[in-house]
Amino acid sequence: MSRFYSPALTRRAFLTSAAAGAVGAMLPVSRQSPAIAAAVREIQLRVAPGRARLLPEPSSEISAWCYNGTAPGPEIRVRQGDRLRVEVENGLAEETTVHWHGVRVPHTMDGVPHLTQKPIGAGERFVYEFDAVDAGTFWYHPHQRSFEQAGRGLYGPLIIEEREPVRVDRDVTWVLGDWRLTKSGAVSEDFGNMHDIHHNGRVGNTVTINGRVPDTFAVRKGERIRLRLINAANARIFSLDVAGHGPVVIALDGQPVTPHMPDGGRVVLGPAMRADLIVDMTGEPGSRVSIIDRFYEGLEYRLVDLAYGDTPLRGRAPDWPMALPTNPLPEPDLKNASRNEIVFNGGMMGEIVAQDMGESMGQGAPGGMMRDMNPMMGGMMRMMNSGPAWFINGVAADEASHDMKPMLTLRRNKSHVIAMTNVTAWHHPIHLHGHSFRVISRNGQPTRHREWQDTVLVSPREKVEIAFVADNPGDWMFHCHVLEHQAGGMMAVFRVA
Repeated sequence: MSRFYSPALTRRAFLTSAAAGAVGAMLPVSRQSPAIAAAVREIQLRVAPGRARLLPEPSSEISAWCYNGTAPGPEIRVRQGDRLRVEVENGLAEETTVHWHGVRVPHTMDGVPHLTQKPIGAGERFVYEFDAVDAGTFWYHPHQRSFEQAGRGLYGPLIIEEREPVRVDRDVTWVLGDWRLTKSGAVSEDFGNMHDIHHNGRVGNTVTINGRVPDTFAVRKGERIRLRLINAANARIFSLDVAGHGPVVIALDGQPVTPHMPDGGRVVLGPAMRADLIVDMTGEPGSRVSIIDRFYEGLEYRLVDLAYGDTPLRGRAPDWPMALPTNPLPEPDLKNASRNEIVFNGGMMGEIVAQDMGESMGQGAPGGMMRDMNPMMGGMMRMMNSGPAWFINGVAADEASHDMKPMLTLRRNKSHVIAMTNVTAWHHPIHLHGHSFRVISRNGQPTRHREWQDTVLVSPREKVEIAFVADNPGDWMFHCHVLEHQAGGMMAVFRVA
């Protein structure tokens, strides 16, 4: 773990009663054979209000919602092939669930209220049990009123270690958080307001790493670090510039990728996305190097400084292999895959962008956008005050119930291509539950690495194609992970049958 404040690792067994064992026995068996599942890790998570200290003393603690008394929650670290059993106790005054983001779990373990399980009521408990099929960097968070529950601090890292990990000097997890604080230092209570929903979501004014506003991170010359980045923010997109250090991406969303330098040297992470980096510490002893977040033009800021100690670990970076072993993902057959079209629309300025895109494709008269500006602005103001904000193929979902008819029914064990077009004015990190997918093209151009992901950032006016084998049966959420966009209607259900 990093030297930033981070909750202690939880590995201690807690389910000792015969009743608890009976509950686990009734849970669905995952796709992994029992012979591979080498161990059972039993974890207890209590969800409850608590306190968090974002800044060092003498700064005050703030009210937060916590897993096991900390925000973020404890890092759960298991080995690939282990079986994970987590008992969640709800100490909140409202319902909650836990979603295991990016983990290919059985449908009943996915943590989506009313779709995969009955929400965990106040004072109630629920046992999640599944096999750690894929190694990688994952995380957990609620799917019940997630725009508020995650915004108050309910999220934590889940690390599934490879049986044969790459060699590094340190394996470090950074959970990137984003808090909206008032002038008095308290969490702002304006969750789910219409402005956030219709624009780019709840972007906060205080960024944390592992629950603390960082200053420095201690390193040594010649050190090789595996840096696991998790974007747990409601809406903030990061574009991290590690000046002069040339990070190498070895995994995205937990799935191995051909080791490569990120485009422009910057690591871009939309909400819910993860990246595993190899960072070689090449600076001189006693020096400092700033990591700058440059995503929002004109609002760049220093995230943290790499502070070099006076004594090098070694004279130069080691020459160790970087490639990770692959995970057992079925390869999609593009020649025989079904094709499905998805369009994202809505939001403030969405109508203007949609018409502008239509004109650029020859579907509208030149100048029509400006002629229709005033009526569209009036329509958008009316939309701001009533009704849903975001749509997938013209349909807005009800975030409160998660109870909706499937938008697509995908044949089980068959390959499928989903072509997604964003006609809105905003970025959308699109997440599919229960599966990982290959990102195969952007705006008609094949991707360089055909990377496996579970959350893909789709820019305004962009068309992205993904492909996967629908091998996990059930009804699965498909939604924008800007949590305010999800709350405003940008989610759907894909049925695998």
